[in-house]
Amino acid sequence: MIARAWEKSKILPIEVFKDEPYLKTSGIAVLLASVLEADGNHEKAYDIFLESLEQLQQAGIEQELSGPEKLRAIAISYKLGEMAATLQRREDEERHLVWAVEAILKSVFRLGDQPEGSKQADMNGVLETARSQPRDPDTRTMLSELSLPTWATKTDIASPLEALGAFYAEAGRVDFAMPLYLQAISVLVPPSPEDTTDEERCRGAQLMANLSELIIRNQAKPTEEILRQAEAWALKGLQITMRAKEKLPHIDSTCELAFAVTLYNVAALRRMAGDIQEAKKLFALTLKQSKSIGLQTGIEHAEQALRELGVPADPPPNV
Repeated sequence: MIARAWEKSKILPIEVFKDEPYLKTSGIAVLLASVLEADGNHEKAYDIFLESLEQLQQAGIEQELSGPEKLRAIAISYKLGEMAATLQRREDEERHLVWAVEAILKSVFRLGDQPEGSKQADMNGVLETARSQPRDPDTRTMLSELSLPTWATKTDIASPLEALGAFYAEAGRVDFAMPLYLQAISVLVPPSPEDTTDEERCRGAQLMANLSELIIRNQAKPTEEILRQAEAWALKGLQITMRAKEKLPHIDSTCELAFAVTLYNVAALRRMAGDIQEAKKLFALTLKQSKSIGLQTGIEHAEQALRELGVPADPPPNV
């Protein structure tokens, strides 16, 4: 029945759907593709998502879409990027995530409307701005300074930035990954006081941990300055998660995971700096936190680090 509704929506005059018509037609496609994906028919689901995105993209060329319609296109492109990763289509994964990020910059922040020559006129300009920023967490001025429209949330904006950053990080393209992580962090954890949920801040904290790892990646022997920059981000992320955990009246999985990740990163950086005693303590706490949330990779990495430092992987002391 959903499949028939989707096919019929493609032949009916778009005027039949009245207000925000492409939000309604794409909604049918999303529902159909989601059912197909849940049934394990990933290829067909991918094709439906792609067909819907192409419909939205073509409509966007012919007319001005509403904010929610633009956001739907961004969300579908982001979803296609995720599915392409599952289907091992690396080129498609990058293509869809790049489109989603560029659409965010043009449709959400309207950077494409800025005067020619503006340093933030497109994605390349925004990434260059991020690359030129100091790597310290308290000295950033980026997307967080631009107004977010009412129809988009911080998570809507940060997710594609984070996903494309992770894509480039995995591919070893650190120069592309770092500015994307910086932009996602600036949205989730803005420098100036702003309404931000604890979950958003914890997600940003985890990205800070990812960023700290990127700063020292491929550094056979990091300088003191590089270590300082990496540790500044890791500590900032750890502080954010600790504050969030204290405030939250319930256990939040995002914050619990971020706490384990940031603990491990700070421990690893303390070890690299030669502070072995502090590193042992933090690795032990990482192990405890990882066990408490069932994070197997965290357990394995913490146990290995403790063994390398000559410490038995016994239950760590209480904090």
